[in-house]
Amino acid sequence: MKERMLITDMEYFLAEDLGYNDVSCTLVPDSEVEAIIFTKEDCVMAGVDVARSFFDYLGINAVTSCADGDWISEGSTIFSLHGSSVSILRAERIVLNFLGHLCGIATLTRRCVDTVASVSDARVACTRKTTPGLRKYEKLAVIAGGGDPHRFNLSDAVMIKDNHVRMMGIEAAIRSARKKASFTQKVEVEVESSNDALQAAALGADIIMFDNMGPHQVADTMACLKSAGIPGHIILEVSGGIGPGDLEAYARTGVHVISMGSLIHQARWIDISLEFSTQKSKI
Repeated sequence: MKERMLITDMEYFLAEDLGYNDVSCTLVPDSEVEAIIFTKEDCVMAGVDVARSFFDYLGINAVTSCADGDWISEGSTIFSLHGSSVSILRAERIVLNFLGHLCGIATLTRRCVDTVASVSDARVACTRKTTPGLRKYEKLAVIAGGGDPHRFNLSDAVMIKDNHVRMMGIEAAIRSARKKASFTQKVEVEVESSNDALQAAALGADIIMFDNMGPHQVADTMACLKSAGIPGHIILEVSGGIGPGDLEAYARTGVHVISMGSLIHQARWIDISLEFSTQKSKI
């Protein structure tokens, strides 16, 4: 999925990194040079268009055959660069930070998606546990890894969470959501017991999320819903503290969606580097 970065965002990130007196990047003569960006480990590619946004803004010619979602091997070149030595140095850390972070998310997501696919056809989704200001790019990295982005923001769907229920109860919360929400917005209800799940289903929830339930409790709740004749259109989701090691057990319960904040907040950065050409005459 292509997603260029807004100029205002790029300028903010560049201003943060350059500061008011950038001596480091101006130590070298400002000449036309060549460089490559490459990965030091196997990974799933993500953030190609984010990186290209910085290169275009700084006037750097960047060539790549990689696309988000591609599996790339250790040592593979991601970008071949040609442009101002100063500009490439200024782009280096920002671009490598984005690529390392986003490729890490995509790689972990792909591993989780593959694990679930070996057991069921459940979707693996992320959550709103994202880095402020980077949500769009992190969720696009999940998509690159084969996962589902869930809600991009609070307006995409109505989620009735535990604090809503504590303040007004499930029934009042669902009725209020139905009254205020557009017909295009699904209503999702977070539940922590079989009784709450049955109530949410009876009140017309579009999605029921089993929150912080172990696989056995989820399976028992699924059985209760089936016995009660739950409508087939209701999507059943599980979430809360789920890591890669838990996926098979949850997938075997028959839920439709497994959502994991850990796809983003536990993803390890991929080691990606930039190197200039060794031809000294170009610098």
